[in-house]
Amino acid sequence: MDFQLSDDQRALRSGMRDLLDAVFDRDRMRAAVERGGTLDRSLWRELGAAGFFALRLPEEAGGVGLGLPEAVLLFEEAGRALLPGPLVATHLAAGLVKGAAEGEAVVTAVDGDLPVAHLAEADAVLVGADALVGEPLRAFVAAARPVRSMDPLTPLHRTGAAGTAGVGAAGVATGPAGAREVAGPAGARAVAGPAGARAATERTTAHTERIRFEGALLTAAEQLGSAARTTETAVQHAGTREQFGSPIGSFQAVKHLCADMLARTEPARAAVYAAAVTGDPVEIAAAKLLADEAAIRNARDCLQIHGGMGFTWEADVHLHLKRAWLRSAARLGGAAAEELLAAGLGAVRPHPGSSATPGRGAPEAGGGG
Repeated sequence: MDFQLSDDQRALRSGMRDLLDAVFDRDRMRAAVERGGTLDRSLWRELGAAGFFALRLPEEAGGVGLGLPEAVLLFEEAGRALLPGPLVATHLAAGLVKGAAEGEAVVTAVDGDLPVAHLAEADAVLVGADALVGEPLRAFVAAARPVRSMDPLTPLHRTGAAGTAGVGAAGVATGPAGAREVAGPAGARAVAGPAGARAATERTTAHTERIRFEGALLTAAEQLGSAARTTETAVQHAGTREQFGSPIGSFQAVKHLCADMLARTEPARAAVYAAAVTGDPVEIAAAKLLADEAAIRNARDCLQIHGGMGFTWEADVHLHLKRAWLRSAARLGGAAAEELLAAGLGAVRPHPGSSATPGRGAPEAGGGG
């Protein structure tokens, strides 16, 4: 499968890199660290004006009309730049929450029992395929408590399970199914009238699963961008830092570290790009696993190459490592991705001696894995 980018895709990626270099350079990134990760609303609006959040909305709805492969390229650049904020949630909420597509609203998301990022600044919170706004949102925020975050650019709040009880009530933006919904027991949603109940439930479940896996893929793209950036940083440092009268990049041990970083990044890139084309949940799980490993291990190796200065607060390497740790637990974290991948591989592999035809996702003879 050929994953060479088209001219338009290259221009899109280059344009986003130029934009981030202009509006979120190192000085602004360090300023964000000093203010505890509080979002810059003007930066959020600039991203909205550039089409970052509305990229996949149809043109008739005010969007750019592009697809998941193009979104992956933008999120890869965001990860490379250590761009803070609930980027994935706001992107997924475009078309659902007023102002999200334009960058006028900040949208975060509930991800299982994990702490919620940037909750204090959020104008809406995604819960499954719905979004808490208004009074349910205020109650949700009031019941949460701040917790210490390992990443200084990502403030976190711990929430209780009861915080989502408002879903289905007034103040909730519902998904695109278009059915009239009323609140049921314990906040469950039901469609008025028995005829559409089952169909609407199936649509809601499918939409929730689509958002879940798309969010995991975009998070993997951020991890990929971080892995690529730390590889570049390590190689650059190895070429300029000298020990015993020679660049440390001339030492075999350092060469091996840099080579290993590249060898982790490129398979992750291929997996992320492939999953963006197919949208297959099993391929997304594989991409997330590879990208998580590349982001974490590359940041560790980059820190190792930097030596003692890599551990200092003034260096940026530790920020990539801390963000990679947070992302690896979020949106299809390790255990969930491994279970999904194992189940998918088992489903397409026939038993020995079986004449069954491999199911969807099985590689053809002689094809790549």
